[in-house]
Amino acid sequence: MNTIKITIVKILISFLLLNSCADGLKGADARKIPANMTERQRQNIEEGRGFTLGSLGGSKAGEFDFASSNELWRASLDTLDFMPLSLANYSGGIIVTDWYSSDGSVDESVKISVRFLSNEIRSDSLAIKVFYKKCSLQKNCQITDKTDALSNDIENKILTKAAVYEKENKSKKK
Repeated sequence: MNTIKITIVKILISFLLLNSCADGLKGADARKIPANMTERQRQNIEEGRGFTLGSLGGSKAGEFDFASSNELWRASLDTLDFMPLSLANYSGGIIVTDWYSSDGSVDESVKISVRFLSNEIRSDSLAIKVFYKKCSLQKNCQITDKTDALSNDIENKILTKAAVYEKENKSKKK
């Protein structure tokens, strides 16, 4: 008796769900769909039902380069190539190094993060943070964020290399 009630409830719920789905589906009406592909794309975009990879009479929404063709990205990787990388996400626009100690010191290490704010080779296109970690003998570590001469040095090296790469790319295209 109990299983019969459960079966009936399942059937009713299934019937209600299937019936409500049918109301929301729209059939394709050939009279409302333009035959020309460009017009169909424009209509879909205007109705919010699609996207475009090129422009349809408007300006581009965004410009995406491969990582190897972005001079700032390449210059940043080349500048930080002596450090192990913890994260390098081109689409997210960030490079984070792992903790690094140049003289083999266990007590002090440095970590650098580079955020890309723009693809243009300008000083405000990068946000560089340098973190220092100092540990005592008891392994009590203090991490501090210092924007100092090292971050300015890194920024200058990146921008200089990026300008050289940009010049090389322009001469190759000619």
